[in-house]
Amino acid sequence: MIRNEIGAVFVPVRDVEAARDWYCGLLGLPKGEVLFGHLYVVPMRGGSGLVLDSKDFAGPHAGKPIFHFNTGDVVAAHAHCAALGVAELGPVTDGAFFTFKDPDGNLLMVADVPPAPRWPA
Repeated sequence: MIRNEIGAVFVPVRDVEAARDWYCGLLGLPKGEVLFGHLYVVPMRGGSGLVLDSKDFAGPHAGKPIFHFNTGDVVAAHAHCAALGVAELGPVTDGAFFTFKDPDGNLLMVADVPPAPRWPA
């Protein structure tokens, strides 16, 4: 049966090692090993994994963010991204979120919003 869980979110990237370095720098994480020459699993807290995948790169997720990173301080998170020089850094909107792009053009979001409701196990 299909479970009501997300196991991983895949992010298309051109160069998996460069993407690993960028995401690890953004999140303050040590760099780990690239798997199978095209996958890097960013160590995340919570249930879903973030998988950077360079196999058959066909372009970024650019229309809408497909996920958001959580924050408890959207202003400090925005300042952090500005200091890193992230591309196309948008303003903090509604005091709750902002968007930006990774080096491959994937649209990302950081948000300070209540957690999604948990489904009973």
